[in-house]
Amino acid sequence: MTEQELRRAWHEIVATARRTTAEGLVVGTSGNVSARVGDVVLVTPSGVPYDRLGPEDAVGVDLDGRQVLGELVPTSELPMHLAVYRSTDAAAVVHTHAVHATAVSTLVEELPLIHYMAAALGGPVRVADYALYGSEELARHLLTALEGRSGCLLRNHGTLTHGTTLDQAYDRTAQLEWMCRLWLTASAVPGRTPSLLSRAQLDEVSAKLRGYGQRCP
Repeated sequence: MTEQELRRAWHEIVATARRTTAEGLVVGTSGNVSARVGDVVLVTPSGVPYDRLGPEDAVGVDLDGRQVLGELVPTSELPMHLAVYRSTDAAAVVHTHAVHATAVSTLVEELPLIHYMAAALGGPVRVADYALYGSEELARHLLTALEGRSGCLLRNHGTLTHGTTLDQAYDRTAQLEWMCRLWLTASAVPGRTPSLLSRAQLDEVSAKLRGYGQRCP
């Protein structure tokens, strides 16, 4: 881990956090973004508008939550981020309060299989049980919902996704919000019930997605 790597990662975190606001996934200072660089977790600070963050505002903690970089207080949702990094090979985490996803979190235990992109998150997206924000209890519920998945809904709260890069984590967040919006839209049609995919159909998609995208020469 070098100073240059930390600066680059912090720049990407701020850009991603600003994107969550610009694209309507959060309001004000809600939500948070983090990335792991070696044994340091860089994370957005608590209660600071993203458009005010600069290079000097970088905040970093170790995997035990001890602050090792910066003067600003880390996000109150730090337990969730650390739980993900301790339990997975994730290098980035995005947490939002996206409207449609949060609405769905109040209605079901699991997002119905309305679209095959659920496969990109590892399967049917679960809803983590409610607990006070920033609590270790919420972090435990989160890990249960994330088992075998790269994203979940948080009951009456929002979303959390992780990935090997911030771009991947953000894309999974956007896909999750889109699927929730799709299900709510289809479910609102009077007298009709949305058709859903079967687990076998989702498994078929999962296999095909393994070859998706460009191949390195």
